[in-house]
Amino acid sequence: MALLEDRVVLVSGGTQGVGAGVARAAAREGATVAVTGRRREPGEKLVAVLRETGAEALYVPTDVADVAQVQAGVATVVEAFGRVDSLVNAAGLTSRGTLVNTSPELFDEHIAINLRAPFFLMQAAVRDMLRRGATGTIVNVISSSELGGQPYLAPYVAAKAGLAGLTRNAAHAHRFDRIRINGLDIGWTDTEGEDATQRRFHDADDGWRAEAGERCRWAGSGRSTRSPTSSCSCCRTAAASSPAR
Repeated sequence: MALLEDRVVLVSGGTQGVGAGVARAAAREGATVAVTGRRREPGEKLVAVLRETGAEALYVPTDVADVAQVQAGVATVVEAFGRVDSLVNAAGLTSRGTLVNTSPELFDEHIAINLRAPFFLMQAAVRDMLRRGATGTIVNVISSSELGGQPYLAPYVAAKAGLAGLTRNAAHAHRFDRIRINGLDIGWTDTEGEDATQRRFHDADDGWRAEAGERCRWAGSGRSTRSPTSSCSCCRTAAASSPAR
């Protein structure tokens, strides 16, 4: 339908998982797409696939935990395409920690990636929009867990709840600038990163997806009818084999 024709869309964490799904969808709708991520190989592979479909695409190596790299990444996209019309904050960290066992280092990692990075990506993108006097859109991928979440997601929930508050504040602050800012409280999502998380933190084997599908009918049906980024909001209170994202 070319809903995003002549739009430049920047997706943080766009080299895999939810971010890659967003990038592919944006390209299908006619957007020029820029994706950021730490790993060059999947980033360049995705961009090559997007270009094969006729889309204009760019991979920008970025560690979103580093504010200087975040700012430089937006500047690179502006230099390459002249502007940023839309920003999707999809980069995220889901490593586990409870209120009792979370270290200051782990807490700081979650704040850096799940809250500070979106803040400064939004700042850089909004500055570009204001400089041009242009409209724009921003979508922050939050989580249904920001409303509570499982015990082992304590630092994750703290950061995502902060992102929800930031989203509301920024949306209010820039409404008259015609910059629309929204957040998505998605549920559990079957991605490459989630597979690694299940194996690392929950000793999952190759059958964990089937078990998750049995716990929630949408987990199974979503994979068969939609992309791997299909999410399942009813899994927010499921057992450890299907944690919310």
